[in-house]
Amino acid sequence: MKYVSGPYFEPDFDPLLDRFGTPGVVVDNETREDCTLVKVDSVNRDGVLLEMVQLLTDLDLVIYKSYISSDGGWLMDVFHVTDQIGRKLTDPSLPEFIQRALVPFHRPGNGPSPPRFTTCLGNVVGPGGPDVSDCAALEFTVHDRAGLLSSITSVLVDNGCHVASGQAWTHNGRAAGVLYVTTTAAATTADGAGAAALLPSRWARIERLVNAVVDARENVTGERHWVCVSEPVQGRVHTERRLHQLMHDDRDYESGPAPTPVDEELFSMGEKAATARTARRGAVTRVSIDSWEERGYAVVKMTSRDRPRLLFDTVCALTDMQYVVFHATVGSQGALAIQEYYIRHKDGRTVDSSAERQKVSRCLVAAVERRATHGVRVEVRAADRSGLLSDFTRVLREHGLSLLRVELKRHKDDAFGIFYLVTDTGGEVRAEALRAVQARVAEMDISLDVVKEAPGWPPVRKTSVPAPPVAGPERPRPSLGSLLWSHLGKLSNNFNYIRS
Repeated sequence: MKYVSGPYFEPDFDPLLDRFGTPGVVVDNETREDCTLVKVDSVNRDGVLLEMVQLLTDLDLVIYKSYISSDGGWLMDVFHVTDQIGRKLTDPSLPEFIQRALVPFHRPGNGPSPPRFTTCLGNVVGPGGPDVSDCAALEFTVHDRAGLLSSITSVLVDNGCHVASGQAWTHNGRAAGVLYVTTTAAATTADGAGAAALLPSRWARIERLVNAVVDARENVTGERHWVCVSEPVQGRVHTERRLHQLMHDDRDYESGPAPTPVDEELFSMGEKAATARTARRGAVTRVSIDSWEERGYAVVKMTSRDRPRLLFDTVCALTDMQYVVFHATVGSQGALAIQEYYIRHKDGRTVDSSAERQKVSRCLVAAVERRATHGVRVEVRAADRSGLLSDFTRVLREHGLSLLRVELKRHKDDAFGIFYLVTDTGGEVRAEALRAVQARVAEMDISLDVVKEAPGWPPVRKTSVPAPPVAGPERPRPSLGSLLWSHLGKLSNNFNYIRS
C-alpha cells in the first residue's frame, strides 16, 4: 500500500460538505475495490477523534490510511479500513452500528442504545467496550520484576477475589496493569450480592495488601509505585487508554536515549524506495517536531514499524497531553508506518520550547513502543474459575518465565488470555521450557498454544479487480505541508471557518 500525504478531498466526499448542519457517518464500499471508506463529518467536540479511532479499533478493523481535517469547529475524517483478514466491511449491520455509536444524538440517553456487535475475530463490543461495570478495578504501576503478576493474583485469590478480565503492559523497566476484579462465591455477602455490595473497607484492605506485595522488592530502595482499587462504577475509561495514562503518569518515557529525528525523505519517496531504505536502516520509531509559525501549528512527523492499533496509541498520547489534532495524514510504506500531525495545545500554544519538544517526542515514542511485540506469544484458554490466573502465572514463575504483556478476557463460561513471555533475565524462551509449561498447565485443564509466527501485517487486502501495474518510475509524493495551503483555501471557501 502506498502512502499518500496531504489532507483528503475526494469528489464524492465533497457533497457531504454541503450538509453543514447535519453531522453524519458514511460507510462507503463503492469508491475503492480493496477497502471500505468510513467518512465522518461532525461538529469538532472535545475528544471526538480519539473516540472514532477507539471505536474502529475495538471493532477489530485495520485502518490503512486516515485523513483528518478539523478546524473552526468542524471535523472531516476519512478512514480506509478492512477487517483483520483484508476484506471489505460487508456485514449489513456494521454501518448502522458505527453511525449510532459515533453520532452524538444516537448515544445512550439521547435515543435508542446501539446494539452490541460481534467482530470478525469473535469479540463482542459495544460503544463503551466490554461491560465491566460490575467489577472493581485494580490499577497499579511499579518497577517491573519477575513474578509480579503471580504475587498480585495470589493476594486476590486469598481474599476471595477473581480476575475477570484486564491487561498489563511493561516498558522501560516499568509495569502497569488494570485488572477487573469480582468476588468469588465464597466471598459474597449474606444476601448473595457480589462485588458491588462489598464494603469500601474491604476494597481498601485489598488495596493495602496488594500495595504491600508491590512494595516488597529486594535490593531496590526509593522505588516509586502506585496501587488503587476502585469500586464498581458505570462508564470507566477505556482500558487501553487508561494503561497509557498510567504509564505516562509513571513517567516511563523518561528512560532511554533521546528520540531519533525522522528521515524527511521518506515522506516524499515512493513505496519501493522507502521499503528498501527501511530494510537497510530498520523500522525504529522516530519523531520530529517543527513549528509552522505562519499557521500557528506544531508539525509532528513520525515513522515506525506498522502494527495494529498504532493510530489509536498515537492519538491517545496526543489527547492525554492536551494537544488538539487539526490536520493529519496517516499511511504506510510497506512495513513502515508514516504519520504526520498538525497540532496545537488546548490553550492555543504550539510546542514552543526545546524541552517541551523533547518531552512530547519521548511521550509519543513511549506510546508506540509500549505495545511493541517482543517475546514468545502464547494463547491460553480454559473454563473460567476462581484462581485460574494465579495458577497459570505461578507455573510461569516456577519455570523462570516473565511476562512482557498480558491481555485477559472472558466469554460466557470461558477465559482467554494472550501472554508475551521472556525468561527472567529477558532472554528468549527455549522450546523445551514452553513444552514443560504446556504439559504442566494441561494438568490444570488449561489449553496453551504457542504462536510461532506473528501474522503478516498489514493483511493482504482482497479485491475483485487487480490493481494496474505502475508504468515508469515512481513519483515522489509531496508532504502534507506542501499541500495544506491549497486545501485550506478550499475549506475556507466552502465553510468560512478555517482560522489561521
